[in-house]
Amino acid sequence: MGSDHYFSSSPRSTAAARTIRVRLADREVDVVTAAGVFSPEHLDEGTRILLDSVPTPPAAGHVLDLGAGWGPIALTLGLRSPDATVWAVDVNERALELVRRNASRLGLHNVNAVLPGDVPDGVTFRTIWSNPPIRVGKAELHAMLAHWLPRLDDDATAWLVVAKHLGAESLQRWLADDLGLDVERAANSKGFRVLAASPSAG
Repeated sequence: MGSDHYFSSSPRSTAAARTIRVRLADREVDVVTAAGVFSPEHLDEGTRILLDSVPTPPAAGHVLDLGAGWGPIALTLGLRSPDATVWAVDVNERALELVRRNASRLGLHNVNAVLPGDVPDGVTFRTIWSNPPIRVGKAELHAMLAHWLPRLDDDATAWLVVAKHLGAESLQRWLADDLGLDVERAANSKGFRVLAASPSAG
């Protein structure tokens, strides 16, 4: 059990599925969560701050929720942009199944809950929203972001929420210095920072 984290590919803990009520896209909805995924008991504070800070997502095209968990970000994208193609990416198979169940419960047909390798190579994104899994460690986190953020369209923005005490400032510097992105602090609230990162115009 010691290695059973929300970023495990196949959590060994009993799922213990439960239904919770959360507010997504300005509506109260019931969703299914389970043990072995990120924040199964409620919508975590960082994700709430992210969702309260981002602009309206693009109406069409491909959009990405990186590190989907049980799906609050992907479901919000799906609800706000029904004509967009939403990719909910996670390494946790249980989390992906929950995203699929919740999308079905909400009547969303535009949400694809998939493993990282299942997103076609040629797909680029009109936006990326993410509460990234900081606790996987810096090397793995950087490798993940270095894979996905360069797939932003030229005029697109990635929105990332990071706890200040978990390295928000160092991540901001890395995004700018190593990935060459233009990075702004879009919001600060309750110990979290929302970073807006976009391809450099230069």
